[in-house]
Amino acid sequence: MKNKFFLLAITFCLPIHPQEVSKSFIPMVEIPAGSFYMGSDGLGEDFDEAPIHQVVISRPFRMGITEITNAQYESFRPEHRALRGKNGVSLEDDEAVVNVSYFDAVAFCEWLSRKEGKNYRLPTEAEWEYACRAGTYTLFSTGDGLPAVYHRNQKVVRDFDPVSLKVAQTPPNTFGLYDMHGNVEEWCLDWYAPYSAEKQKDPAGPLAGEFRVTRGGSHHTPEKYLRSANRLAMLPEDKHSQTGFRIVEADTRLNVSGTSAPVPFNQESVKNTSIKWKKVSAITPMFLPPIPFVVRPACDSNTPFYLHNHQPAVTWCDNGDLLAIWFSANEENGRGMVVLGSRLRAGHTDWDVASLFFKVPDRNMTGSALLNDGKGKLYHINGVEASGDWQNLAMVLRTSTDNGASWSTPKLIAPEHTKRHQVIAGTIRTREGWLVQACDAGPGSHDGAAVQISKDEGKTWCDPWDGAPLPDFKEGGTGSTIAGIHAGIVQLENGSLMAMGRGNSIRNKEGKLRMPMSISDDMGKTWKYVASELPPIDGGQRLVLMRLNEGPLLLVSFTDHPQRTPLEERGLEFKDKNGNVKKGYGMYAALSYDEGKTWPVRKLLTDGEYRFLNGGAWTGYFEMDENHAEPRGYLAGTQTPDNVVHILSSRLHYRFNLAWLEK
Repeated sequence: MKNKFFLLAITFCLPIHPQEVSKSFIPMVEIPAGSFYMGSDGLGEDFDEAPIHQVVISRPFRMGITEITNAQYESFRPEHRALRGKNGVSLEDDEAVVNVSYFDAVAFCEWLSRKEGKNYRLPTEAEWEYACRAGTYTLFSTGDGLPAVYHRNQKVVRDFDPVSLKVAQTPPNTFGLYDMHGNVEEWCLDWYAPYSAEKQKDPAGPLAGEFRVTRGGSHHTPEKYLRSANRLAMLPEDKHSQTGFRIVEADTRLNVSGTSAPVPFNQESVKNTSIKWKKVSAITPMFLPPIPFVVRPACDSNTPFYLHNHQPAVTWCDNGDLLAIWFSANEENGRGMVVLGSRLRAGHTDWDVASLFFKVPDRNMTGSALLNDGKGKLYHINGVEASGDWQNLAMVLRTSTDNGASWSTPKLIAPEHTKRHQVIAGTIRTREGWLVQACDAGPGSHDGAAVQISKDEGKTWCDPWDGAPLPDFKEGGTGSTIAGIHAGIVQLENGSLMAMGRGNSIRNKEGKLRMPMSISDDMGKTWKYVASELPPIDGGQRLVLMRLNEGPLLLVSFTDHPQRTPLEERGLEFKDKNGNVKKGYGMYAALSYDEGKTWPVRKLLTDGEYRFLNGGAWTGYFEMDENHAEPRGYLAGTQTPDNVVHILSSRLHYRFNLAWLEK
């Protein structure tokens, strides 16, 4: 049986014919008043499209039959011509303009209103969907599929294929509007917010928010994101090569709409206090059994929890809590990815259930980091893609001064959607007070790592990279990129930076591949490469490098890759509790007392007890015993002021102290 909403009558004026289009500077067509049912069932990643609700468009309005073109926009801002052809798209006069922010689009409307003495603005989200549907309730105004003639490379890619964004090249809908499905995304007037189930008249979203709605989908986007009901959004200052806009002329009185987003559980009942940490014994060893920090929420919680939970970050809060975040997705290069969060609250033995921490709607969110600066402020840094994949990310920053109970409005700190912006957990604060954020320099396994540095507590950031191509990573070589992706960074006692990462392995004097070590004496401008004495790691693995409160450097890594390392090279030698040397396999910790030159203390991260555990993500199930620890996992770490070391893998939380490592 058809959905009952599809059977409801909808009131329209007579159909609009192409000859009725106005001949003004921006060709417009009149959209009749009427009512419709907005949204969808909101299943899975499309949770924000529900509930379906009735919307009344009380007055006719006029809408641009196409998206604003380069020629039209440059009548307002001629300097925009310099951006034509960026990323290989939108070069010609009659192609849709892109690389415009929400503020740019609003400014154009204000300029045109003054120029013509009319009331131009962006369409509301409801007006946009109403005009796009044009009386239909199918997935697209064309039916349940989008014919190939409308396609503009509807796939996820890292680099755009050649594509024309010339407007009005496909059949219009019955309202006479072109390019409502694809070509480029279009800014809408509204702040993004959850829908309300109540009947609404001329809704325009809430009075405030974090993201502005975009609609319609674009080139190089899977077809499902081009549906009439699909919702997207962006930071209003963001701009990239997949979003432009179209305008409306209207004098409709608009009304506040939408509902407030629920406070996520990780922000509920957070104590805004600062405790006095009691240090653990410096001589009594401590190792606690691993516990899961990724805890599935109830199905009715409305938390977007997906199959793949991975790539954590963790920090401590002044109130005694631990705060962890990670991404949850069905596919790593998809737009549905969300950042979830959880707390291990002070005095509790189990982590909270997962809840939403951060999400820019329909954007890939790869890469998160957390930092407590030791002065009462938490930093959250995240990657935000224009679409799917994780090559072309911008970077956003939020801060909290109340232990994560609330966060500042997201701010773009590296606004260009490009490489060298894939955030890695492990942000550090140097003795100079500078913030250093490591980022993968590219999407590949051997693209190395970059750094973003702020000298003013996060207000401004820069990448000291000089634009040089990737160097030949070899012993004694130099370059402007860290050897290895997923790099951990520490500051050495002499002020230099040291990093260790995955991939770009370097052969030592004996010809064995070793984990690369990179050292910079000029705060990240140039790096010198050294083969460490430790084994390299591979897919599904990420290390932690940090300086302990007590002074030594701590590296947590893996002895080998359980599937890719040759059998004869697997495992490392460790001493057991009786002093006997045995081979161990999996996650281990190593200590350096000479600033990374040697790592004399190495210990398998197990207490010897047998356990059958689920490591989640790429790790899955494994057995832990005296000689076997977790074989894979993306690691993140922090040390609380009580000197307990906390290591997160993709699903599990490990706790131990320096005395246990040195035992």
